[in-house]
Amino acid sequence: MPADTAPVRVLRRPAARDTLSRRGGRTAPWVLMYHSVGACADDPYLVTVSPDRLERQLTWLNRRGLTGVGVAELLRARADGRGNRLVGLTFDDGYADFVEHAVPLLLRYGHSATVFVLPGRLGGDNEWDELGPRKTLLTEEGIRAAAAAGMEIGSHGLVHQDLTQTADGVLAGEVRGSRDRLQEITGKAPAGFCYPYGKVDARVVNAVAAAGYGYGCAVAAGPLTGTHALPRAYVGERDTDARLDLKRLRHLLRRRPLPFDSGHAALPYAREAAPGAGGRAPGRPAAGSPVPPEPRSEQDGR
Repeated sequence: MPADTAPVRVLRRPAARDTLSRRGGRTAPWVLMYHSVGACADDPYLVTVSPDRLERQLTWLNRRGLTGVGVAELLRARADGRGNRLVGLTFDDGYADFVEHAVPLLLRYGHSATVFVLPGRLGGDNEWDELGPRKTLLTEEGIRAAAAAGMEIGSHGLVHQDLTQTADGVLAGEVRGSRDRLQEITGKAPAGFCYPYGKVDARVVNAVAAAGYGYGCAVAAGPLTGTHALPRAYVGERDTDARLDLKRLRHLLRRRPLPFDSGHAALPYAREAAPGAGGRAPGRPAAGSPVPPEPRSEQDGR
């Protein structure tokens, strides 16, 4: 194997057991949110990191004894009590540059990731972004190539729309339809869903859980935080080692708990009535009450 493509060997400390919060539940895992990997000269939405910057960020993980993995693998490890040295790596929107630039670097530095794709826009572009350059999205072949490289494939819906503003029928198509389509492409139903724009409400989160997804990724889900609305930290081109140290410290200090029930993370909205039914659990958001994403100064889940 040529020296410039050989995997970087890093000595890692033994994995510590995962930590339970004082409220009796596991704390939310640290999940990083990326989008595109490529040239950053024209990037008004701050959704792009350069390959050089991504390489430095992966090196930062290695130096701190951390391993980036897909979210499904991270949750499995945490359920076994061995997730403290693992970090979730996610790439939203399914840009073609994920296979071109991100996958080789992830493999070289010993990491994996989840890429959330749009099976309703195969080979299309990011037309939902009004400003900035058009970026090509993964085709069926690109999605299969990412899966073959050991990356987790998750759903980002069909066409990238704000699901909190959709009718029930459209929501079902975005959630269930995208899952069925990805199963046709990869031969495996995706375990995870990522909410476009990071926007969630109880109706949407319930729909994702009911469709059979094992987890969902949001940005800042507020009172909906749980296995189907996991918080994530935005990472961009400006995130140097020092900024990543601060973001990790902030995560460790906040220690946001996930509800815990009989050894498994419980949905905080599980007792809420299904969409269209009367009543809801006391203290929970109403089915149509959206939880706002983080301020745009920290990029949301475009």
